[in-house]
Amino acid sequence: MPVFRLRAGGATAGALTLCLVLLASAPAHADATFFLGSTMTPEARAARGVALGASFAILGFEFEYSTTSDDPAGAAPGLKTGMGNVYAQAPFGVVQFYVLLGAGVYRERLGEAQETSAATSIGGGAKVSLAGPLRLRLDYRVFNLRGQPLHSRVHRMYAGLNLLF
Repeated sequence: MPVFRLRAGGATAGALTLCLVLLASAPAHADATFFLGSTMTPEARAARGVALGASFAILGFEFEYSTTSDDPAGAAPGLKTGMGNVYAQAPFGVVQFYVLLGAGVYRERLGEAQETSAATSIGGGAKVSLAGPLRLRLDYRVFNLRGQPLHSRVHRMYAGLNLLF
């Protein structure tokens, strides 16, 4: 039976060294965003929330929780979402544009009616440097709500303060 041995010499060692250098050279950053905005489906209502994330140059991930107030008179339900998002962003600059995809859960409530199920989202925005680690974050998202919600596609936009650490 032939025995295969991996030798750490020549091209193999060079390729391994190059991979380790490239992986180690990508600085990781974490950030937190506190935001206020508007959920626009079926009518504009106040939305607020927080997002915590980490990025490695171009790719990143975040967890976001948001809540939108209800309007019983306008038949607009309250909405709470908890989403995990993956995003791609410009690696540096005064303005960092990004696009994202997300998945998570939601709870929609209007009066006694309530629906809890899975959700996906797609969106994008920009993080604008203000001073030091403080940035302005502008974001637009479209949520696709599964199950039996009153509105299966929900649009939200927000502005928030983003702290890079």
